[in-house]
Amino acid sequence: MTMLKTSLAIAATLSLAAAPFAAQAQEAAPTVAADAEADTRVFTPVNFDVTEDRENILLLDLSNGERVAIRLKPDWAPNHVERVKTLTRQGFYDGIIFHRVIDGFMAQTGDPTGTGTGGSELPDIAEEFHRMPHVRGSVSMARSASPDSANSQFFLVFYPRFNLDENYTNFGRVIANMAAVDAIERGEPPANPTRILQASIAADNKPVPAMPAPSVPDAEISVSDLNAPIGN
Repeated sequence: MTMLKTSLAIAATLSLAAAPFAAQAQEAAPTVAADAEADTRVFTPVNFDVTEDRENILLLDLSNGERVAIRLKPDWAPNHVERVKTLTRQGFYDGIIFHRVIDGFMAQTGDPTGTGTGGSELPDIAEEFHRMPHVRGSVSMARSASPDSANSQFFLVFYPRFNLDENYTNFGRVIANMAAVDAIERGEPPANPTRILQASIAADNKPVPAMPAPSVPDAEISVSDLNAPIGN
């Protein structure tokens, strides 16, 4: 369901900002509850082999003509991975733009409205924060002020942002064609945004979609053209 999202302020306490309202990744200082139990989970390393465990590889075919491969990590964030796979197989991400792209930080997508305030009709999911760091190529879920407000929007990290750790759910890593991620158009929103033409799970073996033909403006027709003899 579409919902109103609240931005996080860049502050040590992650206090709420008055405006605007949107699901956003923010460069906020990390916070950990004083009484939180030690995280004893064991996290497997990222497998960069695109031929293995294809059920957990997300492919993004972008409007810049490139295909990006993302390793999904269900052992890091099982519910987030399942959500992204479900929406992908529903075709939810097809045609959606990268609506918020900050140079040196991240590229955010997953909002069908392109405004940062939209989401899917599925319910929000609870946080699955963990200690795996947000490094270059990390893929993490956007959310609002509530830790349990992730829905469909996610972002790809350009450079390490360790202050996001344990504040946003890191659920994957780019394992092929990070250069295509670097080429995503910047802006909030970009003037000519990069679009996801097709999102798919590698195991489904969907081919790369045909690139849309570039639009060509109609040539002006003058009075002379209209009066010219047929065949000229």
